[in-house]
Amino acid sequence: MSPLALVEPEEGLPAGLSREGLRRAGGRALRALGRGRDELTLSLVDDATIRELNRAHRGIDSATDVLSYSLLEGEAAAHRAALLGDVVISLETARRQARARHRSLEETVVRLLIHGMLHVVGHDHARDDEARAMRAEERRLWKTLRD
Repeated sequence: MSPLALVEPEEGLPAGLSREGLRRAGGRALRALGRGRDELTLSLVDDATIRELNRAHRGIDSATDVLSYSLLEGEAAAHRAALLGDVVISLETARRQARARHRSLEETVVRLLIHGMLHVVGHDHARDDEARAMRAEERRLWKTLRD
């Protein structure tokens, strides 16, 4: 069983995204974080869904690219078993970012997954020093996946 549970859109994955590729990247990234025995859920949604989640959980009434929900803190931490949390990615926003950055959809989604995973395990980018550390860790994980 993969450490990454994938929740796909009802219409299935779009062209350019591979279920196995995403699971493999998620598992390798978790191992590189020292979390190889843990699990993570990745939900791929549309802009309307992520906007609703962003409004409900962050009070921001707009779509975003990725949201993260960690089970390592708060009341759920004591009952989480192996589940680290959830990462939610808007495929519509990822498509726009991929086009703007001249990247594939899969590369963009994996980069967003890495970003979301780092939030789940406690990284943040609110302060400059945190942002630098998080970018460095994103680069390290991306390099690990490419090797």
